[in-house]
Amino acid sequence: QLQASGGGLVQAGGSLRLSCAASGRTISTYAMGWFRQAPGKEREFVARSGGTRYYADSVKGRFTISRDNAKNTVYLQMNSLKPEDTAVYYCAAGPISRGYYSVDSYDYWGQGTLVTVSS
Repeated sequence: QLQASGGGLVQAGGSLRLSCAASGRTISTYAMGWFRQAPGKEREFVARSGGTRYYADSVKGRFTISRDNAKNTVYLQMNSLKPEDTAVYYCAAGPISRGYYSVDSYDYWGQGTLVTVSS
């Protein structure tokens, strides 16, 4: 089970840190990803940790994914937030051997946490 938290309302230019706590499985053996879904849009890739780190071009240089295997938790530090970052953010876990970009690369999903960035 994955439990995402840390979302909220923030002004443009601000920061938030999302957390995703895992229970029932050890994240050290998985690739951990963050996706987001804005209203009326498809779920899109944001970042992945597991071997190589990957970032969507839209967040590169502003967002950082990290993990604490001892706490079985993965984080997404989001800086310089923009109104277009507004979305429900989901964490996900999947085999490291799979690709990183597609939702189909991940087997387990958290419930999502809402991030709203005001202009």
